[in-house]
Amino acid sequence: VQLQASGGGLVQAGGSLRLSCAASGTITSIKSMEWYRQAPGKQRDLVATISTGGGTTYADSVKGRFTISRDSAKNTGYLQMNSLQPEDTAVYYCKANIRSHFILADSWGQGTQVTVSS
Repeated sequence: VQLQASGGGLVQAGGSLRLSCAASGTITSIKSMEWYRQAPGKQRDLVATISTGGGTTYADSVKGRFTISRDSAKNTGYLQMNSLQPEDTAVYYCKANIRSHFILADSWGQGTQVTVSS
């Protein structure tokens, strides 16, 4: 199983980006999906989660600006980011808890750079 994150880029403050996280391989089902971010010199922080049932949680710093979603038919998760600010600059990583036959394990995407200019 592999996760491919994409959609990052350079955007001005106040702009928007939509990140995608596509899972491929032998996938029986995808449980939760999460987005993390890591700014230079800082730890990797949890940004948003979406559960099997579609329940979502967000870090306080992104509430009201970011929206996590998923398309189970496409084995893909999304992070819609609006009203971006320079402090949102980071490498964004997706993580998914995936069942492949009888094995349930976490997989990480490779990260996608988001840079917000002031």
